[in-house]
Amino acid sequence: MRKKTVIMGAAGRDFHNFNTCFKADPAFEIVAFTATQIPFISDRRYPSLLSGPLYPDGIPIYPEEELARLIKNLNVDTVVFSYSDIDNNALMSKAALCTSLGADFVLLASDKTMLASGKTVIAVSAVRTGCGKSGLTRYIGLLLKGAGMSTVAIRHPMPYGDLVKERVQRFASHDDLRKAGCTIEEREEYEPLIDAGITVFAGVDYAMILKEAEKEADVIIWDGGNNDAPFIRPDLAITVADPLRAGDEITHLHGTVNILIADLIIVNKMNNADANAYETVFKNIRRLNPSARIIKTASVVEADGQIEGKKVLIIEDGPTLTHGGMSFGAGIIAAREKKAIPVDPRPWAIGSIRETFERFPHLAEVIPAMGYSQGQIKDLEATINAVPCDAVIVATPIDLSRIITINKPVVRVRYNIAEMDSPGVKDAILSFIASIKR
Repeated sequence: MRKKTVIMGAAGRDFHNFNTCFKADPAFEIVAFTATQIPFISDRRYPSLLSGPLYPDGIPIYPEEELARLIKNLNVDTVVFSYSDIDNNALMSKAALCTSLGADFVLLASDKTMLASGKTVIAVSAVRTGCGKSGLTRYIGLLLKGAGMSTVAIRHPMPYGDLVKERVQRFASHDDLRKAGCTIEEREEYEPLIDAGITVFAGVDYAMILKEAEKEADVIIWDGGNNDAPFIRPDLAITVADPLRAGDEITHLHGTVNILIADLIIVNKMNNADANAYETVFKNIRRLNPSARIIKTASVVEADGQIEGKKVLIIEDGPTLTHGGMSFGAGIIAAREKKAIPVDPRPWAIGSIRETFERFPHLAEVIPAMGYSQGQIKDLEATINAVPCDAVIVATPIDLSRIITINKPVVRVRYNIAEMDSPGVKDAILSFIASIKR
């Protein structure tokens, strides 16, 4: 008898785990995926063109809220947990639900789902979403290019649309993003890399994605999502920690895994952290992974306009504020530095943006740049334009004006990784490059 199995996911790691561990294994019958964290991705199917001959009708995807019903009605034997950025208490609550209903609760070993590459791979992962991982990926990519190495980034999946069309995606220009109909969340990850001259691969089938990426690069950078572990086995594993969320490195499963497997750990945002927070992070890292090298970096915020003393509406990266648990980001930091006055946007929130504030009550001075659907993008635009203020601070990694029309002056805020130690990140990467050239 095949083991009836549900894979719990969020449109990314779940599909990868299926492809690498279950797709061709007749011992298991994947009866459903469940979906959470990301709006508008449930109530669809993992298509038959991707699921293989064992699943000629594809596999249905349900909201995670239906998990208990699925276990009971489908006589589920096993539930495989397959998404990231979840704290250990919440994770064990899900385990308790499954085991109480008679289903085994399984966590796959990260190494079992890592693909092997014939090219050199540098993986950039994190303790939580919003640690500064993407800025570090750009910085490393530019170092590699400067050293004469051809490089591409393979980005953690964000397949929110047609899964067959998104099986293998390649983004080298803004026109590629437009043609693919990318969401704001996808653009936030792809656009800054493209602007740095780094081609991005992503999609659903990472074995095929890796083959395509290997055709173009000497060195592949794995650009992780949230705090997920790499999909590709790295030659150099880098993990970014965040002293503004000190302690999360031991309270979030995947963040802890990333600390444990790291060769190099970057403690970012040191310019905004206090000494006690850094000491907490440092002690936790040293206890978990005493052999890893630790380097401190700053996250430097730059504004391209004047905001001093102005009433400002601040738009921040969506995932960092929502399931990432932060109440502020680069926009708030810039406002504090320039003594601008943040406006509470909640009274003017419309539709799905209002629902986001209700779901995440820790948010007060910022709007998360939610844009998983055209309807949500319209709600975001309407909310921004309804808020009375002198200027709008756009602190997402992308130029929102390419997507929506804003009826007020816009000031973009960007952050970049800056070295604080000597030797630092640059020395570590150049030393690694020298070692692979020998």
